[in-house]
Amino acid sequence: MALMMGSLYDALRSGGIEDDKARKAAEEVAGYENRLASIESRLGLLTWMVGFNIAFTVGVLLKLFA
Repeated sequence: MALMMGSLYDALRSGGIEDDKARKAAEEVAGYENRLASIESRLGLLTWMVGFNIAFTVGVLLKLFA
């Protein structure tokens, strides 16, 4: 069984959705949440890489023209 969001599952069940459909929907949303977390971590790494690259480039330019 895949990871699922319990609060979404409970909300769907209280709304009258069948157990299997509620479980599959909650698992699918949890899968999207995991994918978004992965993308956010990659974006954080890329942000640091770009910042380091800009700082290094500015340092080289200052050394070159100073």
